[in-house]
Amino acid sequence: MQILRYIARRLLFVIPQLIGIVAISFFLIKLIPGDPAVLMLGPNATADAVANLRSQMGLDQPLVNQFFIYLGNVARGDLGMSWQTANPVLTDLLQRFPATLELVTLSLLLALAIGIPLGVASSMHKRGALRRFADGYGLLAGALPDFWLALVLIFVFYSVLQIAPAPLGRFSFMLIPPETITGSVLIDSLIEGRFDVFWSALGHLILPVLTLGLVNAGPILKITQSTMDRALSSDYIAFARLSGLPRRTVRAQAFRASLPNIITIVSVLYSFLIGSAVLVEIVFGWGGAGQYAVAGVLNADVNPVLGFVLFAAMLSLVVYLVVDLLYFALDPRTRV
Repeated sequence: MQILRYIARRLLFVIPQLIGIVAISFFLIKLIPGDPAVLMLGPNATADAVANLRSQMGLDQPLVNQFFIYLGNVARGDLGMSWQTANPVLTDLLQRFPATLELVTLSLLLALAIGIPLGVASSMHKRGALRRFADGYGLLAGALPDFWLALVLIFVFYSVLQIAPAPLGRFSFMLIPPETITGSVLIDSLIEGRFDVFWSALGHLILPVLTLGLVNAGPILKITQSTMDRALSSDYIAFARLSGLPRRTVRAQAFRASLPNIITIVSVLYSFLIGSAVLVEIVFGWGGAGQYAVAGVLNADVNPVLGFVLFAAMLSLVVYLVVDLLYFALDPRTRV
């Protein structure tokens, strides 16, 4: 019951937050220059044809009215149509968002596998080559643009060494895609027993996951290192050492004290990567939701952009709810 009350308190703020996010996004996106009606009909369209289309799309109404009409449609599950794909935005996003989530999730797992062990080890050994390497890597990862690293990896592993597949999509275009069940090509191909698609998809994932994983391991490394340093210099860790506890036990206690900060940076990175991975998606022709939203911005196709923002906001709120539950489990002070 205590957990349920904790969740209920958090859920009370979800709807107002979503409405606020949609409102800010709607009015900011409307500032983008370009008339969707003109872009849809082409430069040779007559003024009457443009005016009729603007009326059909509701673009001739005041901006506030347009927002409330859009909000009402969203409440019914209608995110509008994309004039670029001629499909409902909800359909497009349901097809493309799993590709982004697959890339982001695997990249973040790789970043955790690199950043946490390296941060813990460098904190336990404050002098020596390992600490210098961790400090240098943390600075370098924070300075590297992910799209530049993606281009370097493509040049080295695809163009020079020729051991990576062409950066064109999620798997070889010579293969028939598996039936969509979860949206993840890896999982769907395993469910169907399509191991040819599985290995092809795994090969296509290596370079983009390596790109995002190497770059985003830097913040995880730095926060793990700094929080472990503070924990190891605290009084209770000094008492644990004086009590003769094994080094492994002392390290585990310090790491447990660092977990809330690590969980926080991971949740922030996960939400950040959903939008920031778009450049890597474009470099690798990934066809994810971020690439879809950017195309909407460039072509004044408002509905895909707003739909992407709404999907990303909902996912971020779910991630933050999970983080709150982890805090609830880790920190007894949150249960009061």
